[in-house]
Amino acid sequence: MWRDYKYLFAYTLPLAGLLGVHLGGAWSPGSIYVAFVLLPVLELLLPASTDNHVAEEEESRTQSRFFDWLLYLNLPVLYGTIAYFLYVATTRELSGWETTGMVCNVGLLIGSLGINVAHELGHRSTRGEQLLAQALLLPGLYMHFFIEHNRGHHRHVATPQDPATSRRDQTVYAFWLRSVTLSYLDAWKLDPKLMVKFQLIEVAYLALVTFAFGWSGLWLALGAAVFGFLMLETVNYIEHYGLQRRQTEQGRYEPVLPIHSWNSDHELGRILLYELTRHSDHHFKSTRKYQVLRRFEESPQLPTGYPACMLLSLVPPLWFRVMNPRVERYTYSLSPPA
Repeated sequence: MWRDYKYLFAYTLPLAGLLGVHLGGAWSPGSIYVAFVLLPVLELLLPASTDNHVAEEEESRTQSRFFDWLLYLNLPVLYGTIAYFLYVATTRELSGWETTGMVCNVGLLIGSLGINVAHELGHRSTRGEQLLAQALLLPGLYMHFFIEHNRGHHRHVATPQDPATSRRDQTVYAFWLRSVTLSYLDAWKLDPKLMVKFQLIEVAYLALVTFAFGWSGLWLALGAAVFGFLMLETVNYIEHYGLQRRQTEQGRYEPVLPIHSWNSDHELGRILLYELTRHSDHHFKSTRKYQVLRRFEESPQLPTGYPACMLLSLVPPLWFRVMNPRVERYTYSLSPPA
């Protein structure tokens, strides 16, 4: 049981974010320091963990409510931090540096506590957990993700039909434009009735922010939302970069397998993102809860943890230099599907 408490480390991100908003000054970026400075350094120094849970342990962990509540509590933490951020940013005299730092800080929380946790809960079968997922997507103005991710991305992943699968030699910036735009349009095609509902909820959210914090609060909320969903899209970029499902002679794509996602076994990143980095098993069986996701030997491995890879992707020549040879080695090792 003591090993389960390691997931409490995930709350260092909102704690750093809240302190950044409260303290201001050089501390304004808060969670950015944890995610993109401290974590990459620690993951370079600490060994990765490749262990899987035995079958008996999987069952008990799957049923444990401890792991569920770790997710649920992100909702009040996220909304409370956003409200405090908007209050501070609209009532305190801040420099341009402080404001930018806080927007990025809270935006990262929207991407991690919000969209990432919503991603996990959105795959659950209970109505309550699906509503929580939608509520967590709201501050990022990304409620359409609930539709497109489950019904579109998981069906078309690692094929040209999926806007959230990055192509080889595609920059992250080109991917942002394609994925953000086409994923939104795909959601309208998949469920226009639900999309109308989601758009009305998002407009109501922005209207409430404007009423409570003025026009400056609206622009701050929009800036944090954009930063948040771009964090998600950067993760999407590195998760499937260059990987493609093969086609049979009849033109059908092979089933989604653990070989169609990049993984990272660096444990701190796994904890901080609620095991998102064991992405192959998630796509192989999307209903499997995060605490029992498995590592597969055949899954392609990233050179380091997700945060460092996200930073690397922002410099396309370096990203291509590191990742393209890995894509080539991995792709050429596969035999055509039967």
